[in-house]
Amino acid sequence: MAEITTRDGAWTFDGEIVRIVPGDDRTVHRLRRALGELVVPLEAIAGVAFEPARKGGRLRLRLRVGADPFAQAVGGSLTADADPYRLAVGKDRVGAAEYFVDDVRNHRLLWEVPDAPADRYLLPGPPVPITVAAGDGTASFDGERVRLEWNWMASTAKTRAGVRTFTLNELEGVEWAPQSGLGYGHLRFRVRGERAEPSVEEDPCCLAWGIQREGGTSALLAAAVLARLPHPAAASGAQAPAEITAPAVQEDADPDVLMRQLRELGELHRDGILTEEEFTTAKKALLARFHTG
Repeated sequence: MAEITTRDGAWTFDGEIVRIVPGDDRTVHRLRRALGELVVPLEAIAGVAFEPARKGGRLRLRLRVGADPFAQAVGGSLTADADPYRLAVGKDRVGAAEYFVDDVRNHRLLWEVPDAPADRYLLPGPPVPITVAAGDGTASFDGERVRLEWNWMASTAKTRAGVRTFTLNELEGVEWAPQSGLGYGHLRFRVRGERAEPSVEEDPCCLAWGIQREGGTSALLAAAVLARLPHPAAASGAQAPAEITAPAVQEDADPDVLMRQLRELGELHRDGILTEEEFTTAKKALLARFHTG
């Protein structure tokens, strides 16, 4: 098992799932603490990398498009501190981070996990019921209905519209964006038959905020709704990627031996003993011997 624990949190990988647990230090972003523990199946992972920096670096997990409703909701717009798929790593844990990367990469190669978009959500999304407050109102979701209520900061248009309630069947989608520069962040619900107002301040289907950079924990509600709406692949009619199955192997093949040999190759490449071409050739040869012809 590969594992790494820092003040920022703990990541473990057992060959099948990456378990992400946020740290309990007060410096850990509130959105990550609210999201809680994540269990990411190997088939949801598109890549993993360690990004070095002067004081250590960051471990970063990249998911397949459409695999996670939370990642789908935020669209890569979170800051590094708020992103649950990045882990700050100190100088003393760089070696553990590099080992973690090698282990996940090797297992992706072994099980031939594709980089293509997923045809269904492979993570469940945040649990419900959930209620969030941000900017000019409060949104709640019980798994079937979204409810919007306004506070004293809401525009006249929103106040006149009053409390809004939408069932999942009435929704075409949901948008979330963080506050940036002089613009507003927002949580907008696309309702069938209703035209969205250009201004998020005036749209009665939309919470808007201009002070809280991340909109509190509103991204969690966006993800919870997305997880229960039709998957983007189904909505677009895109062809589903091939199902991931364990490759056929020779009867005398030992996955543990293969993992060890792949790690050894990675170490030789990292230490400069093997060139990129030599490393790629040797890795292909190992995998070819493991898979049946």
